[in-house]
Amino acid sequence: MNVTLKDRTAETAAVYFERTRSPIIRKFLPQKAQTLEEAMAELDGLIGLEVVKKDVDSLVNLVKVRQLRRERGMKCPDMSFHLVFSGNPGTGKTTVARIVGKLYSALGILSKGHLVEVDRSGLVAGDVGQTAIKTQEVIAKALGGVLFIDEAYTLSPPNADKDFGQEAIDTILKAMEDHRDDFVVIAAGYATLMPRFIDSNPGLKSRFNKYLFFEDYNGQQLFEIFKGRVDRNDYRLDAQAEAAVRDHLQELYEDRDENFGNARDVRNLFEKIVAAQADRVAGLETPTDEDIRAITVEDLKDLMDVPLRPREPEAKEETDGVSEDQGPAGGQ
Repeated sequence: MNVTLKDRTAETAAVYFERTRSPIIRKFLPQKAQTLEEAMAELDGLIGLEVVKKDVDSLVNLVKVRQLRRERGMKCPDMSFHLVFSGNPGTGKTTVARIVGKLYSALGILSKGHLVEVDRSGLVAGDVGQTAIKTQEVIAKALGGVLFIDEAYTLSPPNADKDFGQEAIDTILKAMEDHRDDFVVIAAGYATLMPRFIDSNPGLKSRFNKYLFFEDYNGQQLFEIFKGRVDRNDYRLDAQAEAAVRDHLQELYEDRDENFGNARDVRNLFEKIVAAQADRVAGLETPTDEDIRAITVEDLKDLMDVPLRPREPEAKEETDGVSEDQGPAGGQ
C-alpha cells in the first residue's frame, strides 16, 4: 500500500519528537498530530487571505519534507522559521500568527506553540539598561511559542541614535540565536515601514527571510466578516438592512485611505449598530424574541453617513492598530 506524505504527518512528527524532545512531551503526540489538521482547517476557514493561506501551506509542506529527510538520515539545511507579516491594520495578522504557532507546535518546531503578543510599549523601558530586562521577561514568557511583535518598526524610529528600541532589537536577536530550537518571532507592521526594522540590525535579514503580505479585504469580504459577527451573536439582518450594510462596506472599501481599518472598521460598525438596535428595542413595550434579534434599517439610519471611526492625527499614523479582528472560522 502506498503511503502519502499527508498520511506520514503524524509518524514524521513522532520521529522528530523521539529524537529531540523529552518523554513528557512525546506522550502527547496524538494530540499534536490532530492539532495540525485542526489548525489548517482553522486557517482555511478564514475569510479572504488566499495568498497568505497558500504561503502558509507551502511553509508547512517544506517542514514536512524536511522532517522526512531527517527521518531517513538525509542532510537538512538550516532553516529559519521566523516570519515577517506586512499589511494594513485589521487584516488578520494576529489571528494567522496564532494559527502558525499551533502549526509549528504540531510539526514539532515548537514545544508549546502559544502566542505572546507585544508592541514597543511592552519591550522598551525609559531608563538605561531597563529595556533589556523588560524584553528578556517577555521573551521568557514566549519560549516554546511565538513572540508576535506588532508595529515592529517602532522599535527603530527615524534618527534613533539614542532610542532604547535598538536595545530591545539586539536582545530579541540574541534570544533568536540562543533559543533557535524552540522560539519563533513574527514581526508585523505596515509594508512600507517594515524594512526600517529589518535594516536596523544586520542579523535580522538572515533570520527574517520569509515574508507574508496581508491584502486589504474587499467589499464582499468585509460584508462576510460583518455577517459572521451577526450570526455568531444571534442577531438577524432584515433584507433592507443587509442591502444597506453591503452597499456601505463596498463604498468604504472603494474610498479607503491610509486610515482604513479593514476588519476593525467592521467590528466598530457592528458594535455601533448593536447599540442603536438596543435603544430601539428598549422602547418596545413587549418585544418578542424576533424583535430582540432583528437588525433593521432603523438601526442604521444614523450610522451610514458618518465615519466608522475618527480620523487619526498624522503624527500617530505609524502606530495605528495593535490587535487584529480575525475570529474563528470565517468570523474575522
